[in-house]
Amino acid sequence: MFLALLTAASLAQDSPDKAAPDKTAADKAASDKAAAEKAADRNREAEESSSRDTRIDITPPRDDAKTHPGSSDAIAGLDLSETSDAADNSGVQEFHPWNPMKARKDIDVGDYYFKRKNYKAAVDRYKEALYYKEGDAVASFRLAVCHEKLGDKAEARRYFEQYLKILPEGPFAKEAHASLDRLAKAQ
Repeated sequence: MFLALLTAASLAQDSPDKAAPDKTAADKAASDKAAAEKAADRNREAEESSSRDTRIDITPPRDDAKTHPGSSDAIAGLDLSETSDAADNSGVQEFHPWNPMKARKDIDVGDYYFKRKNYKAAVDRYKEALYYKEGDAVASFRLAVCHEKLGDKAEARRYFEQYLKILPEGPFAKEAHASLDRLAKAQ
């Protein structure tokens, strides 16, 4: 009888220990499931855009064609709708990046090369400045001067004329006119 009581007591003590790990495993599984659901909710939130609630009007202003002539030619034939696929846009034209700070830095570096009489390097930098800021008057004028120094009269004429088209009364206008006259006489 004592032996039966001792066996029952030992089983009673072992049962809670064995049940506890099962309960902890169940709790752990439940907490893992809850964590997975939270992670899934966060992923869904990350994929959704808050801007869907507030659509922004991106139509051009009424006077856009007048103030930006040629901009409609650049995007003519493009499907700019949100539902277009990448495969459908095989004829997409790329736009140049507009970065006036990068252009200013390229002009500064071009000036450095110009002072050192490395005109080829200066030409590359001034052209890069025009890539980032198309129609920059200073870069156009200095590029013309570099081409004139290198003996490329056609390019020099082109960039002097471009400068005068941008700033007809600009600070280098007299020099540009004088250079164009000098280039015309040299032919």
